[in-house]
Amino acid sequence: MAATAVLALPLAACSGPLSTLDPAGPAASNIAILWWIMFWGAAALFLLVGVLYALAFYRPQMLSRFSVGQWIVGGGLIMPTIVLTALVTAAFVLGERLIPKPMEDQPPRVYAMAHQWNWQFGYDDAEGQTLQLHIPAGAPVDVVVTTSDVIHSFWVPRLAGKVDAIPGHENVLRIEADRPGTYRGVCAEFCGDGHTRMRFAVIAHAPEDYEAARAAAIARSGR
Repeated sequence: MAATAVLALPLAACSGPLSTLDPAGPAASNIAILWWIMFWGAAALFLLVGVLYALAFYRPQMLSRFSVGQWIVGGGLIMPTIVLTALVTAAFVLGERLIPKPMEDQPPRVYAMAHQWNWQFGYDDAEGQTLQLHIPAGAPVDVVVTTSDVIHSFWVPRLAGKVDAIPGHENVLRIEADRPGTYRGVCAEFCGDGHTRMRFAVIAHAPEDYEAARAAAIARSGR
């Protein structure tokens, strides 16, 4: 029972409303894949070093067969080159997918304005703002992020990576939710006393329900 509990602990941390390892969209999935590649790469290197360390204590004659030069070339040049090339290639391939690219049908734009200490969301094709971000599920949306005061950071871990909100500048983050649901977001940049309260929700609606749900949210926010 104790062993089961110990094994379950790290797995429990892989899920939750703010877990990057429980993705619910394409961008977040790429980030999670890259994390697992880095994790297993680091685990393999840790295991290799552990084995060599154990051999140095218990079977030193096995390691003494190799000269100093062989250790330097094999362990200091060849192995790091192979490992780093693989990891950097994965990072470039997966990271490049996170960059918003021009599309034949450009995604709708929403606007995330940060304040100390809340977020307000506006829409290209609708008057009014909401305190929660409403998007259609199964479709990409470009979030234009900026701020009215200090630097903040827009982050919805289950949908995409982070992007800074910088005064006088607009950064664009493309997000997409695979399915309808509510996804928690936070400010990931310390911005003052109320930083821990600067949370928000992204609500993804079924495409047929999106317009009505967004209109109702705008009407409520305008009261």
